[in-house]
Amino acid sequence: MHLTIIEIVLLTTLAFIKHVDYYGIPMIFVNYPVFWGFFTGLLMGDVKTGLIVGGTVQLMSLGVAGFGGSSVPDYGTTAIIATAFGTSLGVSAGLAVGLPVGMLGVQLDVIVKILNGFVVRKSQQYANQHKFKKMNAILWLGPVFFGLSAAIPVFVSVTLGQSAVNFLLESMPAWFMSGLTLAGKMLPAVGIAMLLNYMPTKKLTNYLLIGFFIAAFLKVPIIGAAIVGFALAFSFYKRAEKDNQLKTAVAANNGSQIGEDE
Repeated sequence: MHLTIIEIVLLTTLAFIKHVDYYGIPMIFVNYPVFWGFFTGLLMGDVKTGLIVGGTVQLMSLGVAGFGGSSVPDYGTTAIIATAFGTSLGVSAGLAVGLPVGMLGVQLDVIVKILNGFVVRKSQQYANQHKFKKMNAILWLGPVFFGLSAAIPVFVSVTLGQSAVNFLLESMPAWFMSGLTLAGKMLPAVGIAMLLNYMPTKKLTNYLLIGFFIAAFLKVPIIGAAIVGFALAFSFYKRAEKDNQLKTAVAANNGSQIGEDE
């Protein structure tokens, strides 16, 4: 596969925009692999392949989401790389190149989140020193780091090919990969703990225990747990709505009785 310099620049820029849009500023585009496959196919002049690759990657990503700070494969970048290679080598060959890069996105996401931790602490220091211009300026590093975590793998992949990606994955030291894996497992626990801290956990402990039971003991997949959660939330909402209507009716009845007594 041979790409022109313009195509390489456009693909790298597309990957950068994808991540900055998702993490850095209010989302403008839809963050679905099929969307980015279509966009890449448009750049490569083969929209059909872009939609096929994007749809295939979309199916792989169903039910996969990064909750509570957890890191998941970068399926959007996978769609971009797989489409870029798939237009000339075929869909299967494109996916063979794109999927390893998507898996690499887990480690890169952990690294970026660690770096952004330093950025946040530095911005807090500037805020405490009332240096607000520096505080705002350094916060822009966060979206840039996220953008580079997608742009660099795409650039390396489309310029050097599949062998470079596989070599990078195989050359990483075991201790480094183990450390990133450990950090990736810790981040979800920290994120969920932070989420629970802002939720009325004590008031809704029974629902929390139900969710823990069906996930930990019954091994219900996330989609099944979400359906149960929606049913419970809807039931809670209807009961609260009925209670409010009853209170309103009682208040209105009491008001009318007071008026009659007067």
